[in-house]
Amino acid sequence: MLVSLNWLKNYVDITDVSPEELANKITKSGIEVDGIEYVAEKSENVVIGYVVSCEKHPNADKLHLCQVDVGDETLQIICGAPNVAQGQKVAVAKPGAVLPGNFKIKRVKLRGVESNGMICSLQELGIEEKYVPKDVADGIYVFPTDVTVGESVEPLLNLNDAVLEFDLTPNRADCLSMLGVAYEVGAILNREVRLPNPEPTMATGAANDYIAVQVEAPNANPYYGAFVIRNVTIQPSPLWMRNYLIAAGIRPINNVVDITNYVLLEYGQPLHAFDYDKLQSDKIVVRHAKEKETIITLDEQERVLSKDHLVITNGKEPIALAGVMGGLSTEVTDTTKNILLEAAYFDPAIVMNAVKATGLRSESSTRFTKGVDPNRVKEAGLRACELLEKYANATVAKGVVAFDELNRGQKQVEINIDEINKRLGTSLVTSDVEDALKRLQFEFEPKGNEYLVHIPTRRGDITIFEDMLEEVARIYGYDKLPYTLPVGAGQAGGLTERQLLLRKIKYLMEASGLLESRTYTLISEAAANTLISPELAEANYVPIELALPMSADHKFLRISLLPEILRVLAHNRARNQFDLGYYEIGKTFLTTEKTLTKQPEERLRLAGAITGNWIHHPWQQESKQVDFYVVKGILEKLFTFLGCSVAFQPLKHQDMHPGRTASLQLEGRTIGFVGQLHPHLQNQLDLKETYVFDVNMEELLSAYNEEPSYQEIPKYPSIDRDIAFVLDSSVLAAEVKQVIMNVGAPLVKHVSVFDVYEGEHLKAGKKSVAFHLVYQHPEKTLTDDEVQASYEQIITAVKDKFAAYIRS
Repeated sequence: MLVSLNWLKNYVDITDVSPEELANKITKSGIEVDGIEYVAEKSENVVIGYVVSCEKHPNADKLHLCQVDVGDETLQIICGAPNVAQGQKVAVAKPGAVLPGNFKIKRVKLRGVESNGMICSLQELGIEEKYVPKDVADGIYVFPTDVTVGESVEPLLNLNDAVLEFDLTPNRADCLSMLGVAYEVGAILNREVRLPNPEPTMATGAANDYIAVQVEAPNANPYYGAFVIRNVTIQPSPLWMRNYLIAAGIRPINNVVDITNYVLLEYGQPLHAFDYDKLQSDKIVVRHAKEKETIITLDEQERVLSKDHLVITNGKEPIALAGVMGGLSTEVTDTTKNILLEAAYFDPAIVMNAVKATGLRSESSTRFTKGVDPNRVKEAGLRACELLEKYANATVAKGVVAFDELNRGQKQVEINIDEINKRLGTSLVTSDVEDALKRLQFEFEPKGNEYLVHIPTRRGDITIFEDMLEEVARIYGYDKLPYTLPVGAGQAGGLTERQLLLRKIKYLMEASGLLESRTYTLISEAAANTLISPELAEANYVPIELALPMSADHKFLRISLLPEILRVLAHNRARNQFDLGYYEIGKTFLTTEKTLTKQPEERLRLAGAITGNWIHHPWQQESKQVDFYVVKGILEKLFTFLGCSVAFQPLKHQDMHPGRTASLQLEGRTIGFVGQLHPHLQNQLDLKETYVFDVNMEELLSAYNEEPSYQEIPKYPSIDRDIAFVLDSSVLAAEVKQVIMNVGAPLVKHVSVFDVYEGEHLKAGKKSVAFHLVYQHPEKTLTDDEVQASYEQIITAVKDKFAAYIRS
């Protein structure tokens, strides 16, 4: 909403308040002022001049040589405007004048003839092109004859006006009118509000002799008033009205259109003028549109209507789309003589439906959709009639033909001073509350500490105690409200132990070379049963289908994080990113019910996917592809950090590569899996060799040992031994490793596999696995005999358990 301060001065005295100060006060009271703009930059020495004579320039066909009386002298001015003529009163920039843009006017010679000043257009005086009336867009501006020669043009053209831009919230529809703004400013400044009192002179002929009104949809249109205005003279609207419209961002057109726009902005009540003679009917019928019915609106577009739209008809065909736009067939033009003026109340929902369907959003529809004041509908029509009578030489038929079932009753809200003080933390007394109510011009009935407040219909946003609480607070002054620091404000917040642990796990994943991803919780039906961890599949968990999914790709709540992580991987690979590694910690949603009767269980899981090169150093000519052991190593680092003993067991999974997949076992329970994607799934996703992991974080976090521990730095040297066993191919290296650790304890501190061999020199079904052993005693240096004795015990135990022998 653009608010002209010069226009506002007609309703409330703000002469002693600067635009900046007023904007600050309004903002502090709850309506944000986005900015202050001036209609034009300040001009100097620009006055009204009278064109005494106008002749062609002797040396130029398109220039005119004018003698212009500016009050204290007559100036010879050369003008190139096509509409300049003798007898006009025009804006003259005298020599020495300064126009917007710091444009200085000097005495010059044009084609050998002296010119002393310039006859100005509105654009040259600083008014934006889009607001300049069409009739003077290509020439100078001609003033009405009643202006005084020699006076400054600044007040006449409203060039000294400041405009406040309000950023209104949807509830403050009352401030979509100048009268609403006047009430607001009057309350803020505690000043009287002067309202117009329209009293048009009614002719002897009655309006119902010319028109009848019938409303077939009273719920959508509880009030429809029709005024008949005859013998209208279409001409430019008065200068002051043009100025106010320009300041409000509306281009003047003619007196009839300008008056309806002026009243729209003044009262917040949209009006519409029909050419009465084009109605071809003596009645107005308001009804819902018929299915596929059409109307050509004022923008010359054909609109196809539905039963959800409300139309104004002449009894046969639509002539306007209610609350949105009039029809082209009854448009007011320069030849219009008689007018039917509509002042109506339309249901906001019905107008909003029409706006959405047609895309026609206007100043009128905006006000109808937010709600207009029911007590101003008829009054706005009377105001327009008064202005048409005065500025269009019109005759107003007596009375208004109306259908009226409109509820104009005021709402009532009870407020209590004690409760207000409790909510605001204030110590307001009776006089403070009554002062706020009087400034707002709300009628009230005092009952001790309680008040029954009658809410005027212009404030449709106030319905409950909390609304009135806000009104009292903002008029009293938000900056006067006491403030206190919240309890515990001096204490810094912190993470819970679980949050801190999860953050450390994220750091570990990222330190391992993975990037964090955040994917959709909702997945497609095809992905819903893909890559499910074995313990979940065994428990018969089923994906949960949404009743109203956003799309087919977001239809189910996820059981696994991997499908969406792989989608991210495929998305990036399709854009030539080949070395990728992602992880995510997120919730999965578990239930065994096909039809939900209770909330699903939410379980936190850690999942990741890696593809491409793990190491790539072109300069050193070093490159290593991701493999099973890279992913296994990342998980082992995680388990070591958490102090959890997790075993890897071979696993067959329909979505995973046979022979390159393992389940994760924590104290005999499966908590996830790790391995390579099955080739058929890799091909579907257009991925190369890709490795994934999925871990139940709830189990890991439960098993986490929070007790801090440490190992003393060894004082004595260690002894290394290597040993290679020939085993059956079915024997797991981890099982052999465990036997070595058990038999070698406590001297064997570390065991690792450093080589596996199958092929030549070994029988079929056999493999050679080489282990590296580290011996160390915390309190002495080990002797060769002690190490050898333990070494031989290990060999014997492995031979006996696995039918193995030492590889020579």
